[in-house]
Amino acid sequence: MTAAAVLVFVVIAGYVFLDRLVGHNGLPEGLIQANGRIEGDHVTVASKFPGRVVELAAREGTEVLKGSILIRLDDAQTKAKVDQAARLVDSLMAQVEAAHTALAVLNLEVPLSIEAAAAKVESARAVIRKARAIEYEARRDAERIRALLPEQAVSQQQVDQADARWTIAVTEIAVAQAAHDQAGKELAQAELGRERIRSKEAEVAALERQRDQADATLAEARSVLDDLTIVAPTNGTVTTRMVDVGEVVATGAPLLELVDLDRLYLQVYVPELQIGKVRLDLPARIHTDAFPDQPFDATVRYLASKAEFTPKEVQTPDERIKLIYAVRLYLTANPNHRLTPGLPADAVIRWKDDVAWSKPR
Repeated sequence: MTAAAVLVFVVIAGYVFLDRLVGHNGLPEGLIQANGRIEGDHVTVASKFPGRVVELAAREGTEVLKGSILIRLDDAQTKAKVDQAARLVDSLMAQVEAAHTALAVLNLEVPLSIEAAAAKVESARAVIRKARAIEYEARRDAERIRALLPEQAVSQQQVDQADARWTIAVTEIAVAQAAHDQAGKELAQAELGRERIRSKEAEVAALERQRDQADATLAEARSVLDDLTIVAPTNGTVTTRMVDVGEVVATGAPLLELVDLDRLYLQVYVPELQIGKVRLDLPARIHTDAFPDQPFDATVRYLASKAEFTPKEVQTPDERIKLIYAVRLYLTANPNHRLTPGLPADAVIRWKDDVAWSKPR
């Protein structure tokens, strides 16, 4: 074999060996290189209500915690509505309390009045029965004495006295009957107390409905007042500000944009031929030009289920003509928040555990 033939054989064998040893981007087999831009979950802060900005507590670059104040809108009119609603609630609560007290008194008084009136009716009936018994005896005595008068067994005076006693007994029945009728009227009047109780109960219920409506109005006004102070819906850093103090904003208009710098990810695109090697929870390392000597650990947390055409962000020419899959690599940590959304970066994904890490080529 000539020296030239040996040289050609060595070159071809070396090419095959290296082609097996390294991957698509010149990395060892078991590593996949991809690139993209660092992104984060953007949260747009908007107002539920229109208003004028009177205070801006956060600007670009400000780190905020969930619940911290970002913007205050003019709330003078809403505060006045809250005060008015609160006064109405206080007034209705006082009326409800007074009505409950009056109802409690009626519930005590009415049964007692009915009981007393019923006892009076029963007493009047007893008086009538007694008066009738007396009248019966007086009438019998008068008839008996009058029958003895022809025989002169009794005097006329005795007859007159017996008749007088009978007349008085009859009068006593009439008086007792009148007292019974009066007691019956008083009982009927006392029983009307039940209607007064029902009427008072209806009044209490109506006042309670008014109070509940006023409570709802007050709660709504307070909710609007609270919403005029716009707070951070989550931890994050203000990346974009769309308003300034003095501006009038509309309902739903974007005011600020937040990104949680502790939950950044690098969205990369893996060619169709290599996507089968990538799976969830694979480790990765992210490299940036800004920090060339400090790789950042990441983990594969998302794999697109459908392929798409290579976006413009992918810089490798041969990759731009192929179908690719979006893959998100979530950073394990972002020390001192060095990485920010929009920063271009390269990633190395390791799909074989026994392969040593290597920098992007």
